[in-house]
Amino acid sequence: TEVNLSVDHKTRQDSTLPVYQETPGSFHPLRIVEDRLLDIFFSLGFDLAEGPEIEDDKHNFASLNFAEDHPARDMQDTFFVADYVLRTHTSSVQIREMEKGKLPLRLVMPGRVYRNEAVSARSNCFFHQIEGLYIDKGVSFADLKRTLYYFVQQFFGEGTKVRFRSSYFPFTEPSAEMDIWAGLDTEENRRLTKGTGWLEVLGCGMVHPNVLESCNIDTSEYTGFAFGMGIDRITMLKYGINDIRDLFVNDKRLLSQFSGI
Repeated sequence: TEVNLSVDHKTRQDSTLPVYQETPGSFHPLRIVEDRLLDIFFSLGFDLAEGPEIEDDKHNFASLNFAEDHPARDMQDTFFVADYVLRTHTSSVQIREMEKGKLPLRLVMPGRVYRNEAVSARSNCFFHQIEGLYIDKGVSFADLKRTLYYFVQQFFGEGTKVRFRSSYFPFTEPSAEMDIWAGLDTEENRRLTKGTGWLEVLGCGMVHPNVLESCNIDTSEYTGFAFGMGIDRITMLKYGINDIRDLFVNDKRLLSQFSGI
């Protein structure tokens, strides 16, 4: 009887068959950017902290100095689950860490957050944040600016055009926002930046004394700063993605471009 020597009779595999070329997998661009951001802040001595996505009013609003009648508490701005909320920011993790009373603190907190917003090219009803918190004796606003400018230089590169402007948040005082120059050279950039050329990527400020006191931290001894940035918008800036919705449609034509990164 003639025997086919190309067949492995132990495994029943025919070695003459063509090799199946598997398509290589890739990291999602949001994961690539989040990992890079964490590496930058880890290099500055920050540690990682995480918390639940379903929160109570105390950790999501009250301890962060939100007034009882603040608009963010309304149903048109926040998703409610019975007596709880889908967290609107990862600032709730800051409160949980401060309540532990282990000072000093230098933490970064990544995670998904939810807001009842209209979906458009620049905003979504859920997105990803990474927040930072540094509490110690003698922490100043200058420390905050140095930290954030270092982040911009490390992530976007030297010479990146940045705008640092005053703002308002209930949980920080003074408060500021940081914008990155996206440009006005294309119709997509003009739409994304509402015709200004600038795209806001983070909010920040010195932790409000009311927030520290709500966590039993002595404000005569300790100060701190906090910041929060949208990973989605930073990803859009980094890779030239002009519509935030493209990040969530699982289009292999987009995702396959990151297989070699």
